[in-house]
Amino acid sequence: MPDHTDSTDAPARERIPFMQRLLDNPFLLLFIGVTVPTVLYMVWGIMELVQIPVAPR
Repeated sequence: MPDHTDSTDAPARERIPFMQRLLDNPFLLLFIGVTVPTVLYMVWGIMELVQIPVAPR
């Protein structure tokens, strides 16, 4: 009867969680770190421009 604890058996590959894959990618983190503040500041600026009252003629 063969022993199932053989060292020749390949270990089952464990699935890497999404957040670990995200945090292990420095270029994706750089992209997110530049894009998110840029989008937020643009939205903030548009909100500020919309709130300016129209000048009377």
